[in-house]
Amino acid sequence: MTQGYENGSLGKKSKPISGFSPEEREAMIVKYAYLVKYIAMRISARLPSNVIVDELISAGCLGLIDAVDKYDPAKDVSIKTYAQYRIKGAILDELRSMDWYSRSMRKKMQDIDAAVLAVEGREGRPAHENEVAAELGVDLEKYFKMLGDIHGAALLSLDSFISNGSDSSNKKTFQERLQGSSDPDRKIETKELQAIIAASIKKLSEKEQIVISLYYYDELTLKEIGKVLDLTESRVCQIHTLALIKMRSRLKEYCRA
Repeated sequence: MTQGYENGSLGKKSKPISGFSPEEREAMIVKYAYLVKYIAMRISARLPSNVIVDELISAGCLGLIDAVDKYDPAKDVSIKTYAQYRIKGAILDELRSMDWYSRSMRKKMQDIDAAVLAVEGREGRPAHENEVAAELGVDLEKYFKMLGDIHGAALLSLDSFISNGSDSSNKKTFQERLQGSSDPDRKIETKELQAIIAASIKKLSEKEQIVISLYYYDELTLKEIGKVLDLTESRVCQIHTLALIKMRSRLKEYCRA
């Protein structure tokens, strides 16, 4: 794994801009080290068992160090929040470099994406699961299995659309693009992206909106959400996956701009 980050991706090292002394730098890294394992474990819970958690933690540690070195106190964001974004971005970068999800899994995701668009374009409302399954030409059991298979890939696929041009050095993770900046142009872009995300969430079914809210805003696990909604963890997983695929589809036009 290459050491050092640039613009949210693995790349060349850059000089620290935080202004921390060596002692302060070390103290900050120690203070927020717990975030690395927490974020790595949450991400790994959605991934196949062959993904090694220690590799995610290693990438997250580099993200934390990078966050401490690049933290700018003048910007309107706490170092903890910034560290969370950089850690998660570093782990997602590592997963993308592994290319751990197969071509067949990507194909399943594209097929579901196309089926959702076809149904919603025809019906003018959020697609129901039985309608998507029918559009795919499979029964509900097989459709649910497809959703379970691609659950871990869904977030990475959504994140991969949030980029700035084709140059990989300019790519930013979904979270980093939402983070904002003191730069006026970046602030406008962030507000635009937030509005598009909000609009895409409103187009989800009621149950999908609840799952997204509980997972990303209240930070509940899929198992905890299942208890709240009186659903099995696997059922919540299916709802969450379909919601991400729908949002991915609706963000395509924005990300091409």
